Amino acid sequence: MNINAPCVVSLTWTLADAQGQTIDELADPVEFFYGGDDLLPKVEEALAGHETGHEAWLHLEPEHAFGDYKPELVCFEARSLFPEQVEPGMAFEGLPEGSATTGMPADTVYMVTEVYPEHVVLDGNHPLAGIALQLHIKVRDVREATEEEIEAGSVGDSVLALLAPPPGAPRDETLH
Repeated sequence: MNINAPCVVSLTWTLADAQGQTIDELADPVEFFYGGDDLLPKVEEALAGHETGHEAWLHLEPEHAFGDYKPELVCFEARSLFPEQVEPGMAFEGLPEGSATTGMPADTVYMVTEVYPEHVVLDGNHPLAGIALQLHIKVRDVREATEEEIEAGSVGDSVLALLAPPPGAPRDETLH
């Protein structure tokens, strides 16, 4: 079966930074909805019309991957607004209750990057924002999408949402 919207593709990949340092390796196939919200547009473009066994090597500049790094998505919040055990690497959906920060997107996932006695640093950028990427993907299977998948535009909560646009990002502004 050729890859054409809507369908579901099973992929494996190796994702590296521009210097070739591996960021992620997916050895076991994971399903993604093709023609919806599961894959970056440049990844879909590389898969279009191909079938099981197809391999693609892509170089993705930030504007074709997870966008440029936006320093305006970094903020400082009072340490008292967080649980006692807060530590770098923890993620929170939206800013904490009682936040004094204004103008930040409410529907963004913020990653704790630093914890100090008086404040916590939150970053709303995708962890791969601002990074050029090298991606080697291999199509392991292609199947027809179910009605539920077509309606949702996704195969559901993928274990790895690595190749999806950042949450809330307009596909036509950040990801070309």
